[in-house]
Amino acid sequence: MVTIDREAAPATAVAAVPALVAALAGRRGAALALGALPAAVALFFRDPERRPDVDRAAFDADTVVSPADGKVMYAGPGQDGVAPEGEWQQVSIFLSAFDVHINRAPYGGRLREVTYKPGRWLAAYKHESAHQNERTDLVIEREVDGQVRAVHFRQIVGLMARRVVTRVAAGDELATGERIGLMKFGSRMDVFVPPEVDLTVRAGARVVAGETVIARWPSADAVS
Repeated sequence: MVTIDREAAPATAVAAVPALVAALAGRRGAALALGALPAAVALFFRDPERRPDVDRAAFDADTVVSPADGKVMYAGPGQDGVAPEGEWQQVSIFLSAFDVHINRAPYGGRLREVTYKPGRWLAAYKHESAHQNERTDLVIEREVDGQVRAVHFRQIVGLMARRVVTRVAAGDELATGERIGLMKFGSRMDVFVPPEVDLTVRAGARVVAGETVIARWPSADAVS
């Protein structure tokens, strides 16, 4: 089932104004044509149900899923000027205006940090957008077998997107794939995992929020 996120209301109302003006002016044809605009805007805020594509037990403990629908721009070692300090692997996902923009937690655990930073609105596919655009950085931690695992992820608005919406706060407990907010009209998500985690996607791959596995911790047998 697909629902429409509540953020759609003001944007859809604005998009409906041209059709209303045309109708009041007696231009029925134009009003009908312009009526497609608010419908298209509402669809941008669609919020479909999602299910992981792996076994639930393994999914909860070892896997990192995509936090957004879109196309993988980069998958590999953390890029200078993009990745947080330290050693990380990075997956960057570009969301076009046609993708679902509801964002989900890539990994389950407790949110240690949620930091909003105002900034510019450069095209999200540009390297510098990661540290110059408006964004929210989130760090989630989970203890597994006595060790703390951390995943850092980042909502970044783009050229068309002018607002990042984050509906979680530090201290919240999240399940893998749980909704955490959205970004409006074309944007980017970056995910950073420790170097021992295996990336399971490559640049050019299409990913689905809450379903596509993008990284996986190696099993205990593999480590030993």
